[in-house]
Amino acid sequence: MILQALADYYEALLRDGKVAGRGWCQARTTFALNLNPDGSLKGVITLKEEKERGKKKVWLPSERMVPQMVTRSSGISANFLCDNSKYILGVDKDGSGKRVYECFEAAREKHLKILESSDGVIATAVKGFFTTWIPDKAMENDKLQEVWEEITDGGNLIFTMDDHEAQDDEEIRLAWQKFMGQEGEGTRGICLVTGREDEIARIHSAIKGVQGAQSSGAALVSFNAPAFESYGKEQSYNAPVGKYAAFAYTTALNYLLSDKNHPFRFGDTTVVYWAESGEEIYQDVFEWSVEPPKDNQKTIKSIFQNLKEQRGIDLQGIELDGSQRFYILGLAPNAARLSVRFFYENSFGNILKHIEKHYSRMNMVKPSWEEREYLGVGGMLYETVNQKSKDKKPVPNLPGAVLKAILADTRYPENLYSSTLIRIRAEQGRTTWGRAAIIKAYLIQNHQLQEGEKFVGLNEETNDTPYVLGRIFAVLENIQEEANPGINATIRDKYFNSSCANPASIFPILMKLKNSHIRKIEREKKWKKIYFENLLTELTGKITEFPKSLTLEEQGRFILGYYHQTQKRYEKKEEE
Repeated sequence: MILQALADYYEALLRDGKVAGRGWCQARTTFALNLNPDGSLKGVITLKEEKERGKKKVWLPSERMVPQMVTRSSGISANFLCDNSKYILGVDKDGSGKRVYECFEAAREKHLKILESSDGVIATAVKGFFTTWIPDKAMENDKLQEVWEEITDGGNLIFTMDDHEAQDDEEIRLAWQKFMGQEGEGTRGICLVTGREDEIARIHSAIKGVQGAQSSGAALVSFNAPAFESYGKEQSYNAPVGKYAAFAYTTALNYLLSDKNHPFRFGDTTVVYWAESGEEIYQDVFEWSVEPPKDNQKTIKSIFQNLKEQRGIDLQGIELDGSQRFYILGLAPNAARLSVRFFYENSFGNILKHIEKHYSRMNMVKPSWEEREYLGVGGMLYETVNQKSKDKKPVPNLPGAVLKAILADTRYPENLYSSTLIRIRAEQGRTTWGRAAIIKAYLIQNHQLQEGEKFVGLNEETNDTPYVLGRIFAVLENIQEEANPGINATIRDKYFNSSCANPASIFPILMKLKNSHIRKIEREKKWKKIYFENLLTELTGKITEFPKSLTLEEQGRFILGYYHQTQKRYEKKEEE
């Protein structure tokens, strides 16, 4: 299903002219070897471009459409017209050697074979280069000495004659297409993706751009050990995918991963997404929905409002089709391969509805300084990690599980809740609005928290014991702070975790401490003493006794009560 969806997306991209046709690919190139008509080296032209990376400007390789590049493992296999210095020049940074010379010989043989019948100016020059070039004398060439370290750094080289690059020459393109058409001596069978007979791809092209995977690329479909073979079928013959489908899905996936604007990277998971039609506006709206930028929250709010009122979604003069099929794929590195964390498909309208439901569950009263209307998935995951540590990655597998639960409107993963509780305990009860929102959403979705909409802010009507205990703890902390202005540590630092887990053993101690704090307040502000005593009387009247222990679910309600009561206190301060 994944490969089929990607192959269909390739067709849409091809119609729009966004990707190369079969036999061609996009490649990063660093230098062009400028040739004379006889094939001798006239000079070296840099192809690097200055681009912005954050606040800095850096020189990076430029993109070129070149003949399809091979997938290398440990053997020697040359590309046509675009390759590194080992294959094109027969040298690396240390000069030439036996293996490097073998690479050059493989490239020489391939180029002379493909261009055998071509007699155009550029084709003749390329053949002349491979016929006359001597790798052992490369270090003596004054044209190469100037850029030796850069040109042997592993970047791709191409051929040119002044302004005319070899891969753009019509005669050479025809020779390459003819060569590609001759490649049909491999095993044939029924392709699992297209359902048509085709030559089966033995090795699939590498996928580049997945965070944490090898920079040279990793395989999505790969078999290279006897343990993975069955019925005598080796390598990718195990999962027969035709050469066309293999080219189509790898091209589409590499296109998605090369996009600097749309892929998400949560922890070890890289997420790509696309609409069946290939229109980017759907990717934009999905991106804004999952990770709402601060300056675009109003747009997302209006989209969700239209969904609630069952109206069409009009954005930038474009009316989005809610029935459009939309796909989301999460990938993670696994040695030289890629693991599929999740794959989800649904109509675009349904996906947005599920995201809107998630945000409704996450709706929480916020501090006055908070500008965000919505907390995106990245923000949720950030709440589960130590925000002072250098490595702020969440628990492995958590990002994909959270995103899939939101998209499918299913139960949140248990470790989202447990990770949030652990982080609150580790910080002695520090409960941010994001953590409180996660707890509320989890309790509504996974434990059917009754009347969840009443827990956006302080719920003064409920008699739920854990929730009321959390409110009482917040009031006791408030009393301590009023009695000792500017205090560095409160009862939260010492007693929050134990109060949340074992109320019966801690709350009596807190009540005794409260009495001494109240006496201090009475001497200064008697009206505050009366206010606190009335509030505590009201709250303690809602419970019959302090429970010996609270379950994990009840601890979440305790934290909600504590957060809401604390937030209510800050609201009153702002009013005053």
